[in-house]
Amino acid sequence: MSEFTFLFRGSDGSASPEQMQQTMKKWLAWFKELGDKGHIKYPGHPLQRTGKVVSGIQKVVHDGPYAEAKDVVNGFTLINAKDLSQAVELSKGCPILEAGGSVEVRPVQIMDM
Repeated sequence: MSEFTFLFRGSDGSASPEQMQQTMKKWLAWFKELGDKGHIKYPGHPLQRTGKVVSGIQKVVHDGPYAEAKDVVNGFTLINAKDLSQAVELSKGCPILEAGGSVEVRPVQIMDM
């Protein structure tokens, strides 16, 4: 098994509390299914929409992240899958896709230190 990161981008920020509750149920069911099948390496956490961006040689600090709403990383999860193709298939069950969001699937490069 290899490790992959799911980066969750975008969501429907205009959802009602009832819609948010229904969406949360879908997320919990999806995570349970992945966990029951042994794919969850680390469930990760949602990310707040505030923060700072440090950039360049001068280490300039800006308020951020400022990107289009669809591009903001909302959270992450580490999973185990046999290969990238399986990881992509597993990502297709993510509820964020129903709200027009996306899941970026990235292999984790394991470094010996």
